[in-house]
Amino acid sequence: MSDRTPWTPLHAKIHRTIRSRHLFERNQRLLVAVSGGQDSLCLVKLLLDLQRKWGWHLGVAHCDHRWRPDSQANASHVKSLAQNWGVSFYLQTANEPLKSEAAARDWRYQALSAIARENQFHCIVTGHTASDRAETLLYNLIRGTGADGLQALTWQRLLNDGIVLVRPLLEITRTQTGEFCQDFQLPVWEDSTNQDLKFARNRIRQDILPYLQENFNPQVESTVAQTAEILQAEVEYLEQAAYQLRQEAMGGKWSDEGDEVEIAYISDQIKLNRRVLRQAPLALQRRVMRQVLQEILHASSFEQIEKLTALITAPNRSQTDPFPGGAIARVEGDWIYINLKKEE
Repeated sequence: MSDRTPWTPLHAKIHRTIRSRHLFERNQRLLVAVSGGQDSLCLVKLLLDLQRKWGWHLGVAHCDHRWRPDSQANASHVKSLAQNWGVSFYLQTANEPLKSEAAARDWRYQALSAIARENQFHCIVTGHTASDRAETLLYNLIRGTGADGLQALTWQRLLNDGIVLVRPLLEITRTQTGEFCQDFQLPVWEDSTNQDLKFARNRIRQDILPYLQENFNPQVESTVAQTAEILQAEVEYLEQAAYQLRQEAMGGKWSDEGDEVEIAYISDQIKLNRRVLRQAPLALQRRVMRQVLQEILHASSFEQIEKLTALITAPNRSQTDPFPGGAIARVEGDWIYINLKKEE
């Protein structure tokens, strides 16, 4: 990097975002996930240019999913860029080609976390943009989701072992990252799978968003991403309120300061007080039941949440049919009992 670090409006914007949102601290070790595409190249260039102001130690990680014939050449390209930048390079290659987007995403985060742990990085940094945020909101909306799914792709997310996943580009669109790469002549690796319409996200990117831009709102990516930002703050508030309501409904006692003093909990049974829950708005009732189901099943559907929520006002002795795994919820007076089926 030359002595004169470039300073564009995008550099200034990202610098302000990092500072105002407290995304990073000075002198941290940051592992940057670089696919070779325009978003990740824009990200790593910005971080390299801001490095002097912040004193970071940067590393570059690349994940080879092995689902393209040119994936090995792609990895070599990113390795060469990292060497030119003078930063450490880490490569993880899948043992076998991954079959789906979801499988690839799960493997990628596991691989990045392993690299970060082994090499003492504080943060994993990805190049998700406002465009990705808009696509994710639309994708989840079409599939069916609540506010939690609509606000997916948050600025920060805590992973295992205290490592934080950070997305500094969530206010930048894909058009802006493309222009930035052109301006600095960054060697973008074109991923052929981005054009493959068998992937639902690509259909949203190639067909739905351009249609919305042309016929409804030229700034649709930014405005939909702003909706996700608004929902993020609201979801955080509702989750906190539901957690407190859940503790009270489970028999917890609270001091005047709101500190938890005592919680009654039996390992093979969860019990919830219906009188406590009836006083709360439906939104919080549903959210409490969602939290309980996530704990029991590690997943929840709208139908399952509604089935459990209905017991708050159901007649005495009502019960549900078994949930996956065999758990059954039943009403006894003021209480809902959820009996967990123990594994043999």
